[in-house]
Amino acid sequence: MAKRFGLPKKYELHLHYLLAYHIFFSFFFTWYIINYGGDSQGYWKLGMEQVLIKGEVTWFSYFGEGTTFILWLCYIPSQLMGLSYLTGNILFGALGFIGIRYIYVMTAALFPTNYEVFGIPLFPTVFYFLNLHFWTAGVGKDAICFWGIAWFLFAIQEYKGRWWQAVIALFFIYLSRPHMGQAIVSGAGLAILMGSEVKLGYKIALSSLAAVGAVLLLPSTLETLRIEELSLESLETMSGVRSAGLNTRNVGSGFALQSYPWPLKLFTYMFRPLFFDAHNFVSFFSSFENLLYLYLSFFIYRNWTPEAIRDMPLFIKAGMITFIPVTLAFMNALSNTGIIMRMKNMTMIYFLLFCFFLIAYNKKLRIQQVKEKVRYYKQREAIKARKSKRAAG
Repeated sequence: MAKRFGLPKKYELHLHYLLAYHIFFSFFFTWYIINYGGDSQGYWKLGMEQVLIKGEVTWFSYFGEGTTFILWLCYIPSQLMGLSYLTGNILFGALGFIGIRYIYVMTAALFPTNYEVFGIPLFPTVFYFLNLHFWTAGVGKDAICFWGIAWFLFAIQEYKGRWWQAVIALFFIYLSRPHMGQAIVSGAGLAILMGSEVKLGYKIALSSLAAVGAVLLLPSTLETLRIEELSLESLETMSGVRSAGLNTRNVGSGFALQSYPWPLKLFTYMFRPLFFDAHNFVSFFSSFENLLYLYLSFFIYRNWTPEAIRDMPLFIKAGMITFIPVTLAFMNALSNTGIIMRMKNMTMIYFLLFCFFLIAYNKKLRIQQVKEKVRYYKQREAIKARKSKRAAG
């Protein structure tokens, strides 16, 4: 894939390193879940107590949305083939890595230039972030959803030839997390309308398809979220109930989120845990990532220009438009650092790349301006030299 996209050899090598790095995280994820617990092992063993299968148990008995869909995916490899939990994590982790590879290749091919923080280039460094690999390296909704979103955005970037891939990707996103399927379809529709690279005919057709898809998915999304209508009031009520449930004495890394004002809720979701919140080594390493997110967010205002938004790749526009409503919903509902890190991992990479692109785009403009000035002064000096020769002659 790296060769097909014409990436330099050094970037191709990083893909090999990232694959080895990601496989390591599948082993680490296995050790972590076995020792500290988590839904992942329950998915593989089909021991999820909240899902009761009535009647004769077959493969399609598990087909459904959310938890049952992951059980459906796990049934053949775990129950019929008898593969180990570690093997399951490597299989799901392979899908997670494919998602990372899609984003990596598009970033390498479509970004105008790189940017360094303390002498360290953002690309490909950001693709080695712990959370990007940890939550996508094992059995669960996180790996499937991350892979599906990345594949969907990869497909719409070249929608003429890959539209069918977007349909398949949406199938996996929606069945893993229906609300994310709803969000990604709506985000893609808005991004297509905003995109200058999309012709008017395609804008109308693709946006209409996205709107129809969003409407068709809405009823089951509301049913999954257990709300009657998609309104701020309904989301607030749902968020209050879930936040209260997550903010108990049994949750050592919880926040008193219900008492926070909106700006602090947003800050908590996007940039915490920080070092003073870290309750284990995973959240400690996450603090470094969150500091970078916070640092890059300060550059948005200075680098925000209509030209940068206009020329931004379609996959970042769609990813960012999806990121905003998902963030507004989750920042009210989540009050536990572990769950926050897990849920924001699906879309936070697009916020980071959004900031990165704005900085890189304006850096490229500044470089062009300097080159134009140098060219201008060279031309002026050449004209002066010719005039001097004529005067001397």
